[in-house]
Amino acid sequence: MNTLRPIRALPGRDAVEIIDQRALPHRLVMETLASPQAVYTAIRDMWVRGAPLIGATAAYGVALQMSRDPSDAALEEGTAWLASARPTAVNLAWAIERMRARLRATPVVERAAVAWNEADAIADEDIAVNRAIGEHGLALVKAIAARKPGPVRVLTHCNAGWLATVGWGTATAPIYLAHQAGIELHVWVDETRPRNQGASLTAWELGQAGVPHAVVADNAGGHLMQHGQVDIVFVGCDRVTARGDVCNKIGTYLKALAAHDNGVPFYVAMPTSTLDRSLHDGLAEIPIEERSAREVTHLAGRDADGRIVEVQVVPDGTRAANPAFDVTPARLVTGLVTEHGVVPASAAGIASLPV
Repeated sequence: MNTLRPIRALPGRDAVEIIDQRALPHRLVMETLASPQAVYTAIRDMWVRGAPLIGATAAYGVALQMSRDPSDAALEEGTAWLASARPTAVNLAWAIERMRARLRATPVVERAAVAWNEADAIADEDIAVNRAIGEHGLALVKAIAARKPGPVRVLTHCNAGWLATVGWGTATAPIYLAHQAGIELHVWVDETRPRNQGASLTAWELGQAGVPHAVVADNAGGHLMQHGQVDIVFVGCDRVTARGDVCNKIGTYLKALAAHDNGVPFYVAMPTSTLDRSLHDGLAEIPIEERSAREVTHLAGRDADGRIVEVQVVPDGTRAANPAFDVTPARLVTGLVTEHGVVPASAAGIASLPV
């Protein structure tokens, strides 16, 4: 596993250091977040992104708040405010509620130290959970490798790698473990418009790890499946309901439809922190974040002189809609790869998981 964490507490426990993912893949930029306000901005403006990493970052935001003011009022107000940074990924609310519950039961004078310890625990547990997801997903990859010649061809969507978590990633964990085990792989990386997390982040990750891959346009996935060039799909998730509906980056639903039509297994890597048992009908109940139209109307990239520039790709005055997520119905999901094993995307499968 890559030893560089996307987030880490600094030794003085007065700030955290993150990878500012807006600069990737062209520059590796580390930013220091020294206040709850900075953490809020980093989550809202996608300096950090990915459901597990958002949760861990929010936990450190609570720790920063407790270092400044450990009172009951600051705990309640600060956690509620941090929880509003982004609406869709359930890990944000999960981590904040875990911090709130732990700190409510802690004397005020001890809250700062306990908050930092709890945030560290959330981060460390994320690494262990993702490694376990990787082991269960590895068994699926091994089964395919055992029955066919040549590389196992994996399709991904968005970035559910170590940049979206604290380590290993969710959907990429089986890929990294398979690569380490010497299994021949080829990864099709969806570019993932409009923010291009696949092209900029997943491709960067896989290149760093030496995993063979190629970036494809979002709409190429169905064509690849029709022509037998995809053996398995691994995607991550931002929220999963009690009946197995999956909310993930916009475009996931279309990949699931294509996989279903072509008999390609479609697996969702799901840490149980992403499970929202309070919801059942994903289409009706999961809030879908509408992000800035500028993400659609403009693109950023590196020019011939090495400068990062933004260009407009639509006519002047053109409006754009930008729903950031979609919901894939459980019926299209082959299975949920959790830290506890692979379970069906169904009410019964979800119920079998520890609470």
